[in-house]
Amino acid sequence: MTSQIIFTILVIITIVGFLFDQWISYLNTTTRSNKLPDVLKGFYNETTYSKQQDYESVNYRFGLLSDGLSFLVILLMLFLGGFAWLDAFVINITFSAILQAILFFGILVFASDLLSIPLDVYHTFVIEERFGFNKTTPLTYVFDKLKGWLLGALVGGALLALIIFIYEKSGVWFWVLAWICISAFTLFISYFYTTLLVPVFNKLTPLPAGELRDSIEKVAIQAGFNLKDISIMDGSKRSSRGNAYFSGFGRKKSIVLYDTLVTEHSIDELTAVLAHEIGHYKKKHVLKGLVTGVLQTGVLLFVLSLLLKSPLPSYALGASVASFHMSVIAFGILFSPVSTILGILFNSVSRKYEYEADRFAIRLSKPGALQEALKRLSVKNLSNLTPHPWYVFIHYSHPTLLQRLAALAETRKS
Repeated sequence: MTSQIIFTILVIITIVGFLFDQWISYLNTTTRSNKLPDVLKGFYNETTYSKQQDYESVNYRFGLLSDGLSFLVILLMLFLGGFAWLDAFVINITFSAILQAILFFGILVFASDLLSIPLDVYHTFVIEERFGFNKTTPLTYVFDKLKGWLLGALVGGALLALIIFIYEKSGVWFWVLAWICISAFTLFISYFYTTLLVPVFNKLTPLPAGELRDSIEKVAIQAGFNLKDISIMDGSKRSSRGNAYFSGFGRKKSIVLYDTLVTEHSIDELTAVLAHEIGHYKKKHVLKGLVTGVLQTGVLLFVLSLLLKSPLPSYALGASVASFHMSVIAFGILFSPVSTILGILFNSVSRKYEYEADRFAIRLSKPGALQEALKRLSVKNLSNLTPHPWYVFIHYSHPTLLQRLAALAETRKS
């Protein structure tokens, strides 16, 4: 195999991947219906449902534009030698492979983010504003960007430097040692996510004593779940959307409620939502997800270590000298079909976990509370009620609202 053949494969994968994504997105538009599902009558009115359909249509057109521009940029980088030019630029600055890689990826990520800002601003301050979701101020947006860049430079740069140092010093054991380091970092972030990373962008406030906390703690005791940390996050600082999530493990288990969720739902509904999150932990979904992620990282690093043995991937991108960073770019494109397949498998498992957590929740919460919460969330977030089955199969980590409601109805009968 020659570098020219590899370049051709890179181009084909890029084009086929883009066309496949656009085809699936188009299929998703063919299942739109003007008829409101009977199960949601009383929650959606005709005006809100029409607004939801309009929201889907606007986002589809915006996705066509943003995906098309990203696709065009990648093709230009491949055919005009953009990666090779950047590679030559960083090589002329320093002889250090570590600094070269940090500069290479730093410039690439920063330039990519800068190019995406106009579209991101339009989506946030025009589309999301138009449909009543945006609460982000221009100042918050700017500070989020600056903090994101700084965090990415410090954490991402340090991790990248460590991986390349291991690559240069360890030889055939590179992938094993890098796997250990990345896995340790992943576990650290998972353990301290709520206490270290979330406060960088959001304010967390302990859920005060009262009826809601009493109800949640009662369910936690019934489930045999030792819950000490329940927080309210100022999600309304950026969006009107509501959410809740579980993070951490061991003594660092914590549940976070968006303040927008608290204001929009009853105590029974919130308790059901939290019972669902507790269900994920009790069913060991969090642990299984961590183990799966660690195993996937190991496979990725092993395959990358095989590709790094050849200079051809770097040459395929126009490099005059093989390098770690150019090989990683080639690997990212070559492995993308496999990543898509893995993503489909993981989404399938994730949907199964959601059904399990739903079944767990309704046994601990008041009858119908979880269903009411799911309906209210769907209305508030203008969720797509009738996505195409293939789109769900490929992209959805959660079952659709109608699928969840049907499954919950069957569970209640049993």
